[in-house]
Amino acid sequence: MEPQRAEPDLPASIGRRLRALRTRTGRSLASVAQEMGISASALSQIETGAMQPSVHRLVELVGVLGAPVSVIFDDHAVAVVPDPDAPGELDEPVPGVFVARVGTETTAHLGGGVTYRRLTPVPISGVEHFESTYPPGASSSADGGLLVHAGYESGLVVTGTLTFEFTDGEVELGPGESLSFAASRPHRVANRTDSVAVATWLTVVGSTGPVDGATGR
Repeated sequence: MEPQRAEPDLPASIGRRLRALRTRTGRSLASVAQEMGISASALSQIETGAMQPSVHRLVELVGVLGAPVSVIFDDHAVAVVPDPDAPGELDEPVPGVFVARVGTETTAHLGGGVTYRRLTPVPISGVEHFESTYPPGASSSADGGLLVHAGYESGLVVTGTLTFEFTDGEVELGPGESLSFAASRPHRVANRTDSVAVATWLTVVGSTGPVDGATGR
């Protein structure tokens, strides 16, 4: 039997990427923590990997630093030391055609057991495409905080049921159902069921919404 390979220290890897981003922007730990409304100690715990940020906290943090969520995957300069036995890197079988093979993807483990996985082999300017997994009872913020970020967002529930909370109401979606909304609209995602829920997300940062006449209104 082959020995099992240890999983990479993903929470610490996320923290190192966030810390490197903060220092490159010239921001101090205290100033970023103050803008986020948390203690410098709490932010330090996120940066050292001692604390897993919730989806809400992660989006808020990268927003303060002026970066997309994909920075937790793409900052190779501060990535963990590669495992020589890990799957191969990104393939480019045809010049300009990039392929991510099964087993080469990286999953970000966030607070509450929520995981994020990028669905594009390479980062694409202005576009965020992710898969999120919410265990039973998990949400984008345990304290009920609402997300606000740039762009126009579309979510598709693949399995399970998710509830999307807004300040003026909520929407429950099951498998195959989707929704679209301006990401600047305060929102929260919650799995209120006893089954795992998986959704895919597409956020277009420069978009202001549907094309004229697309909604039929």
